[in-house]
Amino acid sequence: MANLKVVMILPTYNERDNIGSIIDALQAQFQHMPHDMHILVVDDSSPDGTADVVRQKKAGGSNANVHLLMGQKAGLGAAYIRGMIHAMDELHADAVFEMDADFSHKPEDVPRLMAALDEGADFVIGSRYVKGGSIPKEWGLLRRMNSLGGNIVGRYVAGIYKIRDCTAGFRAIKTSLLRKIIFEDLRVQGYAFQVALLHKAVSLGAIVKEIPVDFIDRTEGESKLGISDIIEFILNAWWIRLHSSKTFIKFAIVGLSGVIVNLGVFTLLLQMNVNKYLASPISIEASIITNFLLNNYWTFRWRQSQDRIRIKGLKFNMVSLVSLVVSYSTFVLLSMLFPATPPEIHQLVGIAPAMFINYFLNSYWTFKHAPDPKD
Repeated sequence: MANLKVVMILPTYNERDNIGSIIDALQAQFQHMPHDMHILVVDDSSPDGTADVVRQKKAGGSNANVHLLMGQKAGLGAAYIRGMIHAMDELHADAVFEMDADFSHKPEDVPRLMAALDEGADFVIGSRYVKGGSIPKEWGLLRRMNSLGGNIVGRYVAGIYKIRDCTAGFRAIKTSLLRKIIFEDLRVQGYAFQVALLHKAVSLGAIVKEIPVDFIDRTEGESKLGISDIIEFILNAWWIRLHSSKTFIKFAIVGLSGVIVNLGVFTLLLQMNVNKYLASPISIEASIITNFLLNNYWTFRWRQSQDRIRIKGLKFNMVSLVSLVVSYSTFVLLSMLFPATPPEIHQLVGIAPAMFINYFLNSYWTFKHAPDPKD
């Protein structure tokens, strides 16, 4: 087994209470590892003095393998990119780790992820969602749904189907793979970087392996995840899908036509004095029918489905019912909460979740087909 230079990248912002302890914990693990292990703290000019703690550690003389890289706060992805470039160009690393500085990832798991790299993987994920992995039992429903939803978006929107934990922040990556990636092309700065980088690695044919880990909730400091990060994450996943799938591009075009049909029928029915609560489901069903016909004979025409048209039609109707309920429920809820808003706005908003559900259920069930590299 070759001796590699490995750099642990720890992005920090206001982690004064954790950074000293995590450095000590990692150094303890390094004592049992055969590689040349280093720690690179990428601090976004934390006002709490995180960098000062790192400097004190370095001044002690026993932490010569600890490095500090300062910069302005621009998001998790920007920090990792800055750290990876420094690790490759200045520290000449053979591999890098992504790891949180708040003990969400256990230092004692580092040797297991490194072992997977030694065994031939290019990209190793400390996974919460494979057998043996876990998330905190004390997480509430909202936190669990946020994590699960992120992975659903990563797997099925961005198209990284085989990966169970697409949003994990605990990773080991060979720099031979990273050097093939143009970071500017990832177009992200926040948490969306995790999915963007993984998708690029998979598209390059990287050998990806998931190692089960227990994710631990931080005990010191505060989470940095904000609403802007969530929005960027979702938009980036759709951007990835749009640029990597001919099938999805076709589906998006069909979806746009469905929006036009939906709003067109809805407006026409309102002009005919049809009650808006009746006009809404009729419009939804009209758009779903046109979408199905176009998807069946254009978007998914190349798929060699074993189902006869009547079976696909039956599946479609079941999907349509789910989509209709979701869209109509959204319309009714918005109508009750915001009665002064034009009903056309409520109808438009209700289209989004229906389209999302319609695509995935129809793509992966109604028109199910063996995996295709162009899909």
